[in-house]
Amino acid sequence: MNPSLYAWLTEGLVRNDWLVLLIVFAVVAQFTILSVTIYLHRCQAHRGVDLHPIVSHPMRFWLWLTTAMVTRDWVAIHRKHHAHCETENDPHSPVILGINKVVFHGVTLYQDARRDPTIGKQYGAGTPTDWLERGIYGRYPSLGPTVLLFAYIALFGVIGVTLWALQMLVIPVAAAGVINGVGHWWGYRNFETDDCATNITPWAVLLGGEELHNNHHAFPSSARFALRRFELDIGWAVLRGLETIRLAKVRRVASRLDIRANVSLPDTDTLRAVMAHRYQVMRDYFRGVVLPTWRAEAQQAGETLRSLPRRLRRAMKNHGQWLDSDNRERFEQWIAQRPKLATVFEFRQRLRAVYARNSGGSEAMLESLRNWCREAEASGNRALAEFAQRLKGYALVPARA
Repeated sequence: MNPSLYAWLTEGLVRNDWLVLLIVFAVVAQFTILSVTIYLHRCQAHRGVDLHPIVSHPMRFWLWLTTAMVTRDWVAIHRKHHAHCETENDPHSPVILGINKVVFHGVTLYQDARRDPTIGKQYGAGTPTDWLERGIYGRYPSLGPTVLLFAYIALFGVIGVTLWALQMLVIPVAAAGVINGVGHWWGYRNFETDDCATNITPWAVLLGGEELHNNHHAFPSSARFALRRFELDIGWAVLRGLETIRLAKVRRVASRLDIRANVSLPDTDTLRAVMAHRYQVMRDYFRGVVLPTWRAEAQQAGETLRSLPRRLRRAMKNHGQWLDSDNRERFEQWIAQRPKLATVFEFRQRLRAVYARNSGGSEAMLESLRNWCREAEASGNRALAEFAQRLKGYALVPARA
């Protein structure tokens, strides 16, 4: 073999020792992840931020090279996931499909959803339709990774094939596996959302901030995912840097909740706060009402909280929403045998029903909330009455971007 050809195949055009390859992989993997979370997710899917073309075009191009994903497809599938989370219509719910299916076959699930033309038509509005999308990115999605493969071979020689293969695994593993799978199966929850989304870790630095998945499901349009003082969202840090140099404009950030003192009746400020922070309201209700009542019932019966099986203990937070029929029946029987606990569960369901009364308008919803507070204060349950008094003072504080 020609010595020059052999040298190129083994070494490429640049120095390809393991340190160089490791640095290249780390940089390109992180840029791919940041492009997904900033461009596809926060900008395109949820409109939480506007990006300058100097930022959005390189990210679009890079995602074409490294993932072959079309903006409209990704956005539409993700929006459908939010619209039908943890149901049969969810494209990738581990609750429905099983954790192994989502973690190890997430790409297959994405491709299956991508082939359904109705998803793009229903959920893909507002995505780019320029000549680049129509003529290159959307028309030849597989061309991007092919170009990247030859570029890696030219730069690093045959070892570039391995680097390329690892690069192709970044999004299937990080997004399809970890976020869509583990992020609905394991972790902690700040908010009692109507799904199983969890925060995998409070320090979301490896996957662009996407690890804070429960926070995102509670406030989907918020460009900032870190909502507690101890949490870190690396994607938000990048966005703030881009905003500083006027290459990004944050449009939406989750508001903060304030508690006003001496409010005699819920008002429009209360209603807005309860609607915007309904998942935090449910969390506060569990911690401030359900848990104390449950603990008091257990002490009176000479039991401990751990006497209830773990699955049923977890169901206390969501009224058994994710239990199978047998466990749900067992759970409801257990609640029915404890009148005080049954009362606070009934009040929780009635409070949730306030959110669903959109057809009657804000006045009807406000009146329902006022009635709920009056009856809660007259219930004879101290924890429930104190929660109702506190709830009346809820108000929104605009978040500082």
